[in-house]
Amino acid sequence: MDRGPEVHGHRARAIAGCHGGEEVQKHSVHTLVFRSLKRTHDMFVGDHAKPIAVDEKSYKLKMDVKLQTEYSPVLHMPILKEIREKSAQSDSYNHGHYDLNHGEESEYIITGTHPYPSGPGVARTGDTQVQKMPSEASAQALALALPPSKARQDANRNAASVADIHRHAGIAERSQPPVSSMALMEVGGTRNSSIISRKLPTMPKPQWHPPWKLYRVISGHLGWVRCLAVEPGNQWFVTGSADRTIKIWDLASGKLKLSLTGHISTVRGVAVSSRSPYLFSCGEDKQVKCWDLEYNKVIRHYHGHLSAVYGLDLHPTIDVLITCGRDSTARVWDIRTKANVHTLIGHTNTVATVKCQAGEPQIITGSHDTTIRLWDLVAGKTKVTLTNHKKSVRSLILHPRQYTFASGSPDNIKQWKCPDGIFIQNLPGHNAIINTLSVNSDGVLVSGADNGTMHLWDWRTGYNFQRIHAAVQPGSLDSESGIFACTFDQSESRLLTAEADKTIKVYKEDDTATEETHPVNWKPEIIKRKRF
Repeated sequence: MDRGPEVHGHRARAIAGCHGGEEVQKHSVHTLVFRSLKRTHDMFVGDHAKPIAVDEKSYKLKMDVKLQTEYSPVLHMPILKEIREKSAQSDSYNHGHYDLNHGEESEYIITGTHPYPSGPGVARTGDTQVQKMPSEASAQALALALPPSKARQDANRNAASVADIHRHAGIAERSQPPVSSMALMEVGGTRNSSIISRKLPTMPKPQWHPPWKLYRVISGHLGWVRCLAVEPGNQWFVTGSADRTIKIWDLASGKLKLSLTGHISTVRGVAVSSRSPYLFSCGEDKQVKCWDLEYNKVIRHYHGHLSAVYGLDLHPTIDVLITCGRDSTARVWDIRTKANVHTLIGHTNTVATVKCQAGEPQIITGSHDTTIRLWDLVAGKTKVTLTNHKKSVRSLILHPRQYTFASGSPDNIKQWKCPDGIFIQNLPGHNAIINTLSVNSDGVLVSGADNGTMHLWDWRTGYNFQRIHAAVQPGSLDSESGIFACTFDQSESRLLTAEADKTIKVYKEDDTATEETHPVNWKPEIIKRKRF
């Protein structure tokens, strides 16, 4: 006889009896977790607002730190005894006068400017007791005894550092409109804060420069004129073009002297050596050539670039050539041995321009990755990377006298201080793709753009004193208005531009212009100090 179901039923009733006659109710894991959380919360919620017992040692340490950080300027102050001394003097001169402070102590410790303990939470004791409010004379003495606050010292230090940067960059003291602000005054050998007029920095009045005018147009190339350079003797200049030729022109007359052929694509850069009778050229055919101008022949090739070569420059004191191109590198070449001494790697896009100087940094490059890099020529590595520009940097120029340089980009022209690339100022307003920059010793900066506009600036103040948009030569389209390169001759009296209408334009200063006939249209606007 099978008694299985009956046995199981007894077992179920027994288990139910153990739980008070109720069956165990099953819950989901989600419900059980939240019940556990609720029990935990109920367990600890009673102590939630209960204050923690004070640890005297930690509290004392906390108050010591608070005293040092917030009240350190007055902790060193001695006991002021001026009231006692005054009362003693009055007693010696006025015997019998009634003492207003009779029955009270005349000396007291000043730990602040109000009759309270020296810090929050510090009990008043016999040592820190303040008997009464200080008198007017003692309050003045207290104010004079206070050292300058750290905030004022930092403000003064910051202002001085900005002034130092501008002074080193050749910027004179700025004329300023009065603005009421807090400043420091010297009072009896100590510093006191007082409301005086402080002037905000404004743009100084720029130096007057005569306007430049077009006086010669030289034609002869059959394609865009992409680059030009003036030889050190100032007798002739050389141009490179999209017609794959290099032409040498007489500077005085503008007549063609020589044409050199050898490149098989657009010539993008030319440079004339001041140390040897050599001309260097580079182009979109990946070639870098050295021409001997005594024989008008190529004597050296520098092989290594993997794509078009967009620019080159010569070191002024050693026999080194630097080229840059679309392979995102700049390369350092030994002129005599043709060895690739360094390959400067770091840019992530086309390196559009390179400049070389005798001082540090000896090599500066600008790239389409929006950065400027300052290079250590000996190590072949980047020293500083400047990331202030937001668009491609296509042009760089070194100032011939100051230890500064400028960079051109569609967002701004920026000036920098060598050797660390400290930012000086922005030159906003030339809203175009800036292909070229040039500057002379008089502080005239020229920027040439892809749309054919040319802006002339005062280097020191960044004032744009002239804008030129020359007409294209007859037979050219208006869309062929573009400036690819510009440079001053060695006398700095003539400005040459290489343009998209296949011409070279020559500008000179207007000798008839005076400051009266062409006044500076300048207003002393307040400078907005911007890092970028």
